[in-house]
Parts: sequence; structure tokens; C-alpha cells
Amino acid sequence: MNASPGSPALNFAPELLLRAQPVKVVFFDVDGVLTDGGLYFGEYTPGDARTTQPLDAAAAGETLKRFNVLDGHGLKLLQKAGITPAVITGRDSQVLRARLKALGIVHAHFGTEDKRPAAEITLKALGLDWSQAAAMGDDWPDLPVMRRVALSCAPANAHLEVRAVAHCVTQARGGHGAVRELCDLLLVASGHYARLLQEYLQ
Repeated sequence: MNASPGSPALNFAPELLLRAQPVKVVFFDVDGVLTDGGLYFGEYTPGDARTTQPLDAAAAGETLKRFNVLDGHGLKLLQKAGITPAVITGRDSQVLRARLKALGIVHAHFGTEDKRPAAEITLKALGLDWSQAAAMGDDWPDLPVMRRVALSCAPANAHLEVRAVAHCVTQARGGHGAVRELCDLLLVASGHYARLLQEYLQ
């Protein structure tokens, strides 16, 4: 796609932009959304000098997660635009916590499969309601949140039932830029995309 110098190259459907306009907080799942869904486990022996205070036996074995830098930059841009990224995940690990800290994400719920109450806690803390929220998930535990938000999105690799209820499905798979696609949509809808882009073009 060719765009005139300095102008955004992105275009989104008008109905998606309308849904995205009121969004002030976005809930993200991790595995299959912020990552490719693969889980990497190594051997773990309690008391092993190579490990550092495991969160639990399951989390301790998970030493690697693959994140995408495009997604990471998109999450930082959301925060510059005044949109809060939040994470609700059924898993927990030191590597995940370190990544979220590096991205400046402070609203995070770990080790929970019951995601609706977790989302409601964040909404209350931010003084927002469901009509001001968006969500991206890839599997059934994400459905209770995705069905209540103003804008729901699923990566290309999401389960069929999740894609069926999502307002939009990204071209990219989870862990391969899907999150960035949603971030870009929200930035365009909020009117901040062109301004933020210009900061890099000047």
C-alpha cells in the first residue's frame, strides 16, 4: 500500500473505528495473544541453585516465552495515547512479570481462569465501565470478558468459537503482531495515530 509522505498508511472499517472510539482500557490474554501460545518447560528441581524463588511448581518450569517487539511498541504507544493496557492470564511466571514490567503495564492479574471478576476489578480501579473497554483473547476462558466489552478482537490463531464472537479478527497470529494490529486500530480511532507517527517521521 502506497501512502503520501507523512500520511498514515492504515485504513480500518468505519464500524470498527466507531466501536473503538470510547475505549480507554484494553484487556489482553497472554498465551496465544501476546505470545505464540507455545509453552517452554525445562527441568525443575526444588532448591536448584539455578532457579530463583519459583512462584509455584508449574510456573517454575516455564523459563522461556516468545514475545513480539511490534506488539511491545504498540502497547507503549497505547499508554502514550492515554489508553491503559491490562493483562489477565491463567498462568504466571517470572519471565512474564519481567516483560510486563519492561512495558510499563501495571494492571495485571496472574493465575486466574475466571477473568470477568479480574476485569471488573481493573475497571473499578480506573473508574471505567465495560462500554469503555476492549479485549483480545484466543480461547474459551476469554469469552466472558470479550462478550461484555465495546470492542473484542481475536488473533488469527484463536479458537473458532472465539473468532465467532469477536468484532474483528487480526491478519496476524498471536505472538506475531496480532496485538499491534489492535493497538493500531485503537490509536487511529482515538485520533492519536497520526500524531505519534509524525514523531518518528520528523
